[in-house]
Amino acid sequence: MRFPTATVLATALALASGPLAAATVTVAPGGLAAALDAAAPGDTLVLAAGVHPGPLTVRTPVTLTGEPGAVIDGRGEASTLTVLAPDVTVRGLEIRNSGLSLIDQNAGIFLGKEARGATVEDNRLRDNLIGVYVWGAADSLVRRNDIVGRTDLRVSERGNGIQLWNAPGTRVLDNSVREGRDGLFTTSSRKNVFSGNRFEHVRFAVHYMYTNDSELTDNVSIGNTVGYAVMSSHNLVIRNNRSRADREHGLMLNNANGSRIEGNVIEGRFATGEGEAAETVVDADIPRDSESVGDRLRSGTWKCVFIYNANKNRFTGNRFEGCEIGVHFTAGSERNSLTGNAFIGNRTQVKYVGTRFLDWSENGRGNYWSDNAAFDLNGDGVADEPYRPNDVVDRVMWAYPAAKLLMNSPGVQVIRWAQKQFPSLHPGGVIDSAPLMTPPPVAAGIRTAERTQP
Repeated sequence: MRFPTATVLATALALASGPLAAATVTVAPGGLAAALDAAAPGDTLVLAAGVHPGPLTVRTPVTLTGEPGAVIDGRGEASTLTVLAPDVTVRGLEIRNSGLSLIDQNAGIFLGKEARGATVEDNRLRDNLIGVYVWGAADSLVRRNDIVGRTDLRVSERGNGIQLWNAPGTRVLDNSVREGRDGLFTTSSRKNVFSGNRFEHVRFAVHYMYTNDSELTDNVSIGNTVGYAVMSSHNLVIRNNRSRADREHGLMLNNANGSRIEGNVIEGRFATGEGEAAETVVDADIPRDSESVGDRLRSGTWKCVFIYNANKNRFTGNRFEGCEIGVHFTAGSERNSLTGNAFIGNRTQVKYVGTRFLDWSENGRGNYWSDNAAFDLNGDGVADEPYRPNDVVDRVMWAYPAAKLLMNSPGVQVIRWAQKQFPSLHPGGVIDSAPLMTPPPVAAGIRTAERTQP
């Protein structure tokens, strides 16, 4: 069979030419909207130094990057940059001045559901309502961005630094977030990784809602209202995070079940020495603005950990230090395991509101308690007597704070002596039947703990 000559030539030319090569185009200020309309999939648009006016929408899979000094300015309207195409990369830009509508979810960078596999990295985001909003864009990457939120709005009017909704597989890594409402807020998502981020001067550093099967690791929270608030989220790994002088809670679990909480360090005040809670000192990695070295840090943390209606969680290898309350445990939380942790210098080590007896030890290994004046005659590293952080007097003091005036009275001392001699008098509560004599070592691997600001 013979083919026409024209057909053979056309086929040969098509095979030789192959797909068109992706183009790299330098875009001058004012020309970005036209360049986005004309771009082909795989193109790279390099923004020249200067201000590129927004708002702008990306509808083609391209890479947006910039020369030093390249800025996309939303001029206070809508989202500064909206991405509605898969596999888009936004890198090395300053993105600023989004609109201020929480109802419309105005953000510096808004990744819609179509933006699956997006990469947002090494950007500088300023004066946006929400910094980066991953709205259904699965398998995206938000990495090494420097985000500062609005300080001219009331907290209730501000947006979050990074926000996720229904974005399974998305990773948020090594970002710096300051100001705004919450540093990272995630809701209705799963299989996410939040690691190596740093949060300062926000309400909640990390705020989980209905996000399951995820990892929260190696993050740092400094001087916020709450460090890590985990609500209605299950099967998490919360490992090697640090909370420093977060004012209300370092870690809060509310209806959070089946999670592993390992190797975290919660410091109510900055300690000057190993194993003791001391006066506040200013770390080298804390910026010297008026608030970060003032009341935000001097007040310390009220509760290192607050466990409320949270069940079947496992706490191991954590350090809770220098808080008003080490662990507040209430609202029917059951089947939680706490072993190998260190409770150091907390004014009240445990506040347990309940009537059951809970043993915080496992397989002959409990926790370290800095106020436990114990002996270890056989040298096995475990105290010879159980440790009880609370007694009936504590319960009276919690219910009637004015009774603290009687704390050192002879009657109160007699009651405490009697309970120690006759443990059956205890009305339930926490007991550590194998308290440790020395604090376990803190797990290594908190990557951002000493990282300086970008």
